[in-house]
Amino acid sequence: MKRLLVTGAALALALSVVSSAEAADKKTLAFVVNGASDFWKAAEAGVKKAQSELPNYDLVFKYPEQSAAAIQIRLMDDLVASGVAGIMVSAVDPKTSSDALNRIGGQVALFTTDSDAPNTSRVAYIGSSNVAAGKQAGELVLKALPDGGKCMGFVGLLGADNAKERIEGVKDTIKGSKVDLVDVRGDDIDQTRAKRNVEDTLTAHPEVNCFIGFYSYNTPRIYEALKDAGKLGQVKVIGFDEDPITLGGVKEGTIVGTVVQQPYEWGYQGMKDMAKFLEGDKSFIPADKLIIIPTKIIDQTNVDAFAAELKQRQGK
Repeated sequence: MKRLLVTGAALALALSVVSSAEAADKKTLAFVVNGASDFWKAAEAGVKKAQSELPNYDLVFKYPEQSAAAIQIRLMDDLVASGVAGIMVSAVDPKTSSDALNRIGGQVALFTTDSDAPNTSRVAYIGSSNVAAGKQAGELVLKALPDGGKCMGFVGLLGADNAKERIEGVKDTIKGSKVDLVDVRGDDIDQTRAKRNVEDTLTAHPEVNCFIGFYSYNTPRIYEALKDAGKLGQVKVIGFDEDPITLGGVKEGTIVGTVVQQPYEWGYQGMKDMAKFLEGDKSFIPADKLIIIPTKIIDQTNVDAFAAELKQRQGK
């Protein structure tokens, strides 16, 4: 009996050692975002889906404590120190962080998403063409203001490439028309400040008849500020992404339309591509190192179908 107990204990210990060894062999891949926002829930769902297909990897999703380049870099340094094999990041401020991103890219496989850092050692960018998305928003602006008008833009990070490229796309599209983009107000991903920027514009610039929300949460804050002021429908609103408030506004006609991305695919495809790269497969990387996942315009004609597709993907 004693011998059986000893044998059983030895077997359990052996299985434990094998299990620990397997866990130790697993590589960790991290998805690091630029700040807290419901926008990233779809990317989280994509990472979760990728995890089910990558049993030899541990996938983690990380939010920085604050949307600041220094805090984001510190988070990534901690991940590198903990032994991660790859990081996909939406860089808060790639220009001021290029040295740090190069350092990190020299230690792990570094991919970018959402906001690129092209002048660094990143392997590739996986995400939207923000210039193309900006041009689609510009098309919505021209459609909403055929006789011209003045627009004010609102965005989280004025220094981020995704913001600058979207603004560039809008400006390129409205150039030569009677529509003017007066200014763009940043809020550093502070949603209270985002709403206050809209409220201040309503007071200080009554001539502005068009608001553009360049980040996912900007359009809902625009909607709320207009609703509080009793001006829903009086100002044309163009948005980005698929926040429920934004889609609701599109459906009821108080928001002209929104340009949606595919963050689910960034998370899903991004993690799988990173795993491929670590396994020696670089065939999926194009010459320009840009893996573009298209954006599309959602307006009253297709908002119901899009919302249904979104619910199905999120398992609701």
